[in-house]
Amino acid sequence: MIISASRRTDIPAFYSEWFFNRLREGYVLTRNPMNYHQISRVSLLPEAVDAIVFWTKNPTPMLPRLGELEKYPYYVQFTLTSYGPEIETGLPSKNQVIISAFQTLSKEIGRERVVWRYDPIFFSDRYTMEYHCKYFKVLASKLSPYTEKCTVSFLDLYRNTERNLKPFGFVPDDLKMQEELLERFAEIAKECGIDIDTCAEPHDFDHLGVGHARCIDQERIERISGTKLKVGRDRNQRAACGCVSSVDIGMYNTCLNGCRYCYANYQESMIQRNFRSHDPKSPLLFGNVTEGDVIKERR
Repeated sequence: MIISASRRTDIPAFYSEWFFNRLREGYVLTRNPMNYHQISRVSLLPEAVDAIVFWTKNPTPMLPRLGELEKYPYYVQFTLTSYGPEIETGLPSKNQVIISAFQTLSKEIGRERVVWRYDPIFFSDRYTMEYHCKYFKVLASKLSPYTEKCTVSFLDLYRNTERNLKPFGFVPDDLKMQEELLERFAEIAKECGIDIDTCAEPHDFDHLGVGHARCIDQERIERISGTKLKVGRDRNQRAACGCVSSVDIGMYNTCLNGCRYCYANYQESMIQRNFRSHDPKSPLLFGNVTEGDVIKERR
């Protein structure tokens, strides 16, 4: 079993105490996003978990406790973009906090276990082609000693993301714009000694030296753990996604990063309500088991 922690929310940034409590207890309960009263009981015992994949924009709260993960193979998908605080409203300073956290994490666990994500990419009056290329190069120069790979993707427009970005002069892209940007990104990445690939993009950019990513990556897990896995493709993801199967233990509408492009948050009042109901000692990320809930063991 591979644990995803989590595509739906930033567990390292906001729920690390809860997560380490769950490791100590040996299990976690997670609600089905499509069926609120259906709960899975997921084992977190080292003998049941092949790997943990973390997703975060700020692992700072987790850094002092990395030793508690020593029994688990794991790596981190670390998103670090060039957007300002009007877009990523809940993040601390990138120059003062986030870049340093990336470097510290890599020094602690190794550059092969920190994957840099520059995504999602969108264009606007401020965030132009030139802007992205300029600051991608700045970030790549600072992060190249601390990571092997950068994964990028272009924004998928959902109703809530389109609404949230409209006030910022959002400019729709096309394949020509995507190819131009990726060609320039690939040149920068090559200069810095970083591999580059795309996440769940339907178009093929191999001719630019940009492959398709597997964010939940069997090969990376096997390299880190030293063991072979028998695991299939994740059928719950988009058709262009290359990830292998995993169990996500997060929940939607619980992340406080406040990113305007986020698809996992769609109602601010619900985010705040869920966060207020969070109990670090509960087996659920927020709330408690109630009458009518059905708990089943996740094999």
